[in-house]
Amino acid sequence: MPNTQQYSVRDEVHVAAPLEQVRSLVEDVTGWTQLHTPAVHAEILSDTGAERLVRHWAVTGRDSVRTWTARRTRAADGSRISFVHEEAEAPFASLGGAWTFQEQDGKTLVEMRHDFTLAEGEEGLADEVSTRLRTGARDYLRTLGHAAENREELNRLIISFTDSLFIAGNIKDAYDYLWEADKWEERIPHIAKLDLEEPAPGVQFFDMLTSTPDGSSHRTRSVRVTVEPDIIVYKQTELPALLDGHTGHWRFAQTPEGVIAEARHTATIKPSALHILGEGTTVLDARKYLRRVLSANSVSNLRLAKAYAEERAGV
Repeated sequence: MPNTQQYSVRDEVHVAAPLEQVRSLVEDVTGWTQLHTPAVHAEILSDTGAERLVRHWAVTGRDSVRTWTARRTRAADGSRISFVHEEAEAPFASLGGAWTFQEQDGKTLVEMRHDFTLAEGEEGLADEVSTRLRTGARDYLRTLGHAAENREELNRLIISFTDSLFIAGNIKDAYDYLWEADKWEERIPHIAKLDLEEPAPGVQFFDMLTSTPDGSSHRTRSVRVTVEPDIIVYKQTELPALLDGHTGHWRFAQTPEGVIAEARHTATIKPSALHILGEGTTVLDARKYLRRVLSANSVSNLRLAKAYAEERAGV
């Protein structure tokens, strides 16, 4: 007989922020990657307003990424967002749940619930799976509470911008130039050292030593995932001292005339590290510094990709 026993795991948090503000963070699956440490990328595959199909990527260890697709449905009154995983992975036979939101004494009570059944023969994993889901839910709710309660401060600390460049060449050549990180030491001058791991197709982890225009250098670890040939997404999992978060992407769009390639950075400044840029450095000073330095590196990379793709196209 198939195993039909259903298990539930619940956790909750009181957030000192309005309900709509809290719910909007749960709905913002693409912005969530900057706020929540495990989240790497989310693609909205379809959106009817009340229902979304979302593809998620998240790190599950130092060198592994989990990918899943979930259907999200928002209640008409906005008090609940339910989700169900399509084609639940082993050991699950099914996996779903919901966030519910209630206003209480000027705060928002958020409950996160997971409901699941286990595949036949996996019943012995019920306690282990419940513990893992509960740990993940508590981590998610902590991030949600912090982001909602510190929205204004985070808006001040997070800088996000995009640089773009036209390439009169083939989209695959531009994409390959920026995806082939194993060749970056030869191709990109400001990369001093790069150690690459590819644990699964479309997933990269690498440790990189980068030189900046001001003569300094920093070591980081990043994860990258690709939705070929349109986008390469990255997230630094071990950060330079000035930052609490750094995500971004390379995106490619085909036009009749050629390719528009863009580099996006989103970085969260660490206030306690402002002194690294000199005594008296303000958040605004750090924003200006990051805009200049990060843009210089990414625009340089775009120009190199442009030269490579255009040379191969005979331009």
